[in-house]
Amino acid sequence: MSRSGKPHLSPILISEAVKAALLEDLGRAGDITSNATIPENAVATAVLASREIGILAGLPLAESAFQQIDPSVTFKSSKQDGSAIKKGEVVARIKGNARAILAAERVALNYLMRMSGIATYTSKFAKLIAHTNAKICCTRKTIPGHRAFDKYAVKCGGGSNHRFGLDDAILIKDNHIAVVGGVALAIKRSREFAGHLVKLEVEVDTLKQFRSALVEKPDVVLLDNMTPAQLSEAVSFNQANNGGAIKLEASGNVSIDTVRQIAETGVDYISTSKITMAAPTLDLGLDIKIR
Repeated sequence: MSRSGKPHLSPILISEAVKAALLEDLGRAGDITSNATIPENAVATAVLASREIGILAGLPLAESAFQQIDPSVTFKSSKQDGSAIKKGEVVARIKGNARAILAAERVALNYLMRMSGIATYTSKFAKLIAHTNAKICCTRKTIPGHRAFDKYAVKCGGGSNHRFGLDDAILIKDNHIAVVGGVALAIKRSREFAGHLVKLEVEVDTLKQFRSALVEKPDVVLLDNMTPAQLSEAVSFNQANNGGAIKLEASGNVSIDTVRQIAETGVDYISTSKITMAAPTLDLGLDIKIR
């Protein structure tokens, strides 16, 4: 499923997010179309299937949508998140009150289609660099309120997560350096501030900044918008001076067309917002038969 371990989502996080999505969709009066046209006790069986090939992600949220509308609705999945799926392949079967299934359908599909799209696009990046030691990573560029799910989907697709927020790691960026007045001073202050469990990364724009940063021995150096030649030089310098102990991350100008060349420079990580912000949705559909 993922080179960085099986992804997991908190049930509480799922429940609260899905509840908010259902409230948004159902509004004040509920599904007035179904309520007007379908008998209250009508039972239906639905088949959830993929309309194109991809990587599946979001099943726990889809199941939660149906369960929150009506706990008696059954949701039996035949696949797991992180699974490769084919066009036309059934991923779950849903049975229960017809009104409940239709009320939850859109929310369930919205989560599945977006998250499966991210997983699928991430997988394409990951496969292109699988022959190297580099890992493809997401960033904090996610849809507000959806970060945990975006990052979960990235892991389903074989990618890795960068920090989840501003509070779980120190990342000194160019604007921090501009205010502080230098790379070395910014790292020094961060070391004095942070606890021993907090990782420290610093972003540099030039090889001169990079060499200055290495002296202060951060955990990771982010090489921003550097050419493959510059990245290769940075990797060689790090190996010669630190035995490669400091991890190197490449960012900027990363695309499906450039990621392979970037990975082959020897960097440890490649971060890009494209796998969360530019991923097309994966087309899944729900077909229902009332009986």
